[in-house]
Amino acid sequence: MSTLDGTIVNVALPTIAARFHAAPPVAQWVLLSYLLTIVCLLPAFGRLGDMTGRKRKYFLGFFLFAFSSALCGAAPGFSWLVAGRTLQAVGAALLMANGPAIIMMSFPGSERGRALGMLGMVVSLGSLAGPSLGGFLVGTLGWQSIFYVNVPIGILGMILVWRILPEDKHPSPERFDFFGAALYAVGIVSLVMGITRGGSWGWMNPRTLGAWALACVALTLFTRSQLTAKHPVVDPSLFRIRALTVGNIASFLSFMALLTNAFMLPFFLQRVAGFSPMRVGLIMAAQPLAMAFVAPFAGLASERMNHALLTSVGMTLAACGLYSQTFLTADSSLAHFFVNQCVLGLGFGIFIAPNNNAVLGSAPPAKSGIAGAIMGLVRTLGMVTGIAAAGAVYEAFSGVAAVGFGNAATFSRAGFDAAMTFAAGLAVLGILVSLARGGTKSLT
Repeated sequence: MSTLDGTIVNVALPTIAARFHAAPPVAQWVLLSYLLTIVCLLPAFGRLGDMTGRKRKYFLGFFLFAFSSALCGAAPGFSWLVAGRTLQAVGAALLMANGPAIIMMSFPGSERGRALGMLGMVVSLGSLAGPSLGGFLVGTLGWQSIFYVNVPIGILGMILVWRILPEDKHPSPERFDFFGAALYAVGIVSLVMGITRGGSWGWMNPRTLGAWALACVALTLFTRSQLTAKHPVVDPSLFRIRALTVGNIASFLSFMALLTNAFMLPFFLQRVAGFSPMRVGLIMAAQPLAMAFVAPFAGLASERMNHALLTSVGMTLAACGLYSQTFLTADSSLAHFFVNQCVLGLGFGIFIAPNNNAVLGSAPPAKSGIAGAIMGLVRTLGMVTGIAAAGAVYEAFSGVAAVGFGNAATFSRAGFDAAMTFAAGLAVLGILVSLARGGTKSLT
């Protein structure tokens, strides 16, 4: 539900902006409010889950997501919609922070890879369904329907959580570090604002530089506080676990590369190849469909094979798929586009499940919640940074403003090739990082 909702809203954003007479920079807050709230709350919710149990928080996540979705659909004004999206993100953060930990606690090491592979499949299918389902719902039932569709799903989720998940509520003698959580929130929100708004403000604009300066100060203070806190929000000892640290770095690089493709390729397909939006959607669907197909098999393989080998193979395929985009032309066949996206999807599908297994499997069971939250945070930051970096590289090598990419005449092939080469380079770096994780499999 959370991955579906992230992509489904992107499709409806122009319609929502027109409905509330919001300019594009203002309309972006429908997306930014959701993103900023999630990255702000993920570690805190993961820590709370480790401290006091996860079932009730997971149930609350479904409730808040369904309730806020109804509020979004009924929003009488733009500010109400942004408020509803913020509350929706609170529910999404509860789900994202506790879901992987529930899987970790429910499956022993011998079966965990398959479970995480299935999770990767569901995430891919959610991403796949978002644009097509969003376009259908907006076109037939109006923009409100993309929010109302979450309500029955959320209710079903609450019923299943209450009936299936075992009760795990337990008192904790530890105290939650509110000061550390506040420092983290200020730092991470400032960082994401600098990344997401830097392109429109200007990378040397005082607002952008101020956001990054505040992020640097707050995150430095947060790091120091976590080293001395008795019960830190993020236990620094986790990052001494090689598989966890290396796996998160590899994940960050992979999602930067993946979002570069997702951001840049539709412009090429429409403005260079001349494809209709429907055909573009079909081509772009090949990548998550290939991911969904291979992820369960990669998860099964991760129970028996070396994680470093599997993730490196996945990143190698991804690098080939990304760099092959530079050979595309306006006359390339439809099959050529499909094959490229399938290779890319297979690569990421082979990478994700073993990498998640290595990260979560290396964390102590009592800290699986915060480990899963960190993994979700790294994934989100990688996606945000990938989009911003793709626009910056495109602009640097083309001289064309990255925001909107101008019109068909000004779309730069040199900028596109540079961005895709950059993404392939990220995947190659991901290979090297993956190999650095060593030959061990899950420790728990």
